[in-house]
This record gives sequence, structure tokens and C-alpha cells, in this order.
Amino acid sequence: MTDADPALLNSQREVLLTGNETDEDRVLNLSLRPQTLEEFIGQAELVENLKVAIEAAKQRSEPLEHLLFSGPQGLGKTTMAYIIAHEMGTKITATSGPAIERAGDLIGILTNLAEGDILFIDEIHRLSKVVEEFLYPAMEQFQIDFIIDKGPYAKTIKFNLKRFTLIGATTRSGLLSSPLRARFGLAYHLNFYDPSDLIRILERSARLLGISIEPEGSLEIARRARGTPRVANRLLRRVRDYAQVKGDGRVTPATAQTALNNQGIDPMGLDEVDRRVLKVILEQYNGGPVGLEALAATLNEEADTLVDVVEPYLLKTGFLRRTPRGREATRAASDHLGMSPKRLI
Repeated sequence: MTDADPALLNSQREVLLTGNETDEDRVLNLSLRPQTLEEFIGQAELVENLKVAIEAAKQRSEPLEHLLFSGPQGLGKTTMAYIIAHEMGTKITATSGPAIERAGDLIGILTNLAEGDILFIDEIHRLSKVVEEFLYPAMEQFQIDFIIDKGPYAKTIKFNLKRFTLIGATTRSGLLSSPLRARFGLAYHLNFYDPSDLIRILERSARLLGISIEPEGSLEIARRARGTPRVANRLLRRVRDYAQVKGDGRVTPATAQTALNNQGIDPMGLDEVDRRVLKVILEQYNGGPVGLEALAATLNEEADTLVDVVEPYLLKTGFLRRTPRGREATRAASDHLGMSPKRLI
């Protein structure tokens, strides 16, 4: 038996613990996603505020105000958009910032929206500036002015739109332009989940998937799920596979621990990529600070991958700090990895 390709293993682990959905995730998450605000677990303050906003809009027979959801990947921004559409009794059209390449693409989408429909744009901070400019009057006046031809033959065509609700989702709200951010009437940030909420999510998912899981088994998975429901559900399926093949099908604490250890996920939820980031900072940069681009080059990773996927959880756990001079590893990171650089913050 030949050894597995390290690059392939790292890729599999990254898919396992990042917010990037695989085809399997998209199919299964459709069945695992809650359909109503009552079914949604966690983010209690956000849920309560949305209940009030939705009920007020329904009483006035008006579309909901434009909403912006921000926060790390996998916390429920897309799920919340679909729940809002269900609660409002309207149709939702979903797309993403990079998918809308030209103004004509946006016009085609907007002109097909009916009264009260919801347009969901994921990664809205990645909209091009040209497309974003067309979005401003659509959000404010529900109109679009489209210029055809050039020079003395240029003409402006005005498109009147039905009143719709735009829901934007972003993992990097700081990259949103001020004019776009100001046009959202409601803006909410989704936070990482507590283990208690993740346990409830895992128990619900286990019921839907027909998995027999012990309470301590749920706790073991929740501890390693990086405070993220999408990761928790993904880990649950991997533990289920291990329990089915190596055990009696029940998810026990021992089964969960062994299965996750085999996946390279440690008790704090760190995977190989997380540990490699911390080790590079501690070993090659003496604990930091190190600039993002230099760190990305050393790791042979994209800087955006580090910012969007790796850093949020390391910052949450206190293993990493962002400073004006760059990234620094903390003493907690050194203790967790059993390393002792010369200087620690």
C-alpha cells in the first residue's frame, strides 16, 4: 500500500474544516437546514430582531428592508436568507458577487424579480465596481438606468423594478464600500456558536440523518467544530462513516475521538493547515510579527485563504493576534503545540 499524497490529505482536511461546501454538503445541507426561525438554533439576539422586523413588514404588507449578514463562513448566513424567504412567503433568487460579471447580468436578474421577492448575493463584497454602481438606484428607487451605445448615439433606458429585498452576505465586511453598506436598512453580524448550541444542532442533524449518537459523542464533536454549524455537520458525517465501518453504528465519545483524530483534527479543532500556520510563525518568525503576504508566501497559500478560512478561528481561540506590524502567535499557541520560541506575546 502506497503512502497518500500529502497535498491531497491537506486538501481533504481543508475541505473538511473550511466553510467551502462540497457537492455532498450542498445536497445534505438542503435537508439539514432549518426552514423557520423557530427551528434555527443559536444567534438568539439576531433571531429575535428578525422576528420583529419580519412581523412588522408583514403587517404593513411591505417587502422587508434590505439586509446585510456578515461573519465567518459556515455560520448560517445563507440559511438565514432562505428562512427569511420562507417566513415572508416569497421566492428567493440566489447568486454570488463573482458570478455577476457584467451590469447586464444584474439587470437580467433584477427585472425577473416579482413584488416582494428576495435577491440573495453571497460574497457581496466581491461585486465589481461597475455592477455595484447599478445596484445603488435599484436598492433605493427600484430603478435602473442602462446606457446603450456610445458618444452622440448614447441612450438611457430606464427599467422600473418591482419592490424587492436584497440580502447580502459577506465574510469580509471591511471590504464593502461605504455607499453600499449605507443602503442596507438592517445589518447583522453572526458570531461563532457556543458548544451548547452546537450540541443541539448535532442532535437535530443526527435525528434527521438517522444517526444514533450519545450525548458525550455530541460534545466531543462540538468541541472540535470550530464554533461553526457547517463544520459540525460535516464532522458528524465523517464520524458516522467511521462508526458504521469500524464500530456498531453508534456515535460514542471514543468513536468520535478516534475518528476525528484520524482526520487530523485535534481536541481544539485545529487541523493540519492551522497547526502549520502557527508553527511557521513560531519557528521561522520567532513568534511574529510577520506580514500577511510573507506568511502566505512561506506557506504557499493564498492570502485570502488565510484571512477568510484560517485566521477567524485562530483569533477566536486566542492562538493568533493581528497587529499593525503583522500576525503574532500567542503563548497559548506555543503551549498547545508544545513549542518554546525565544519571544512570545
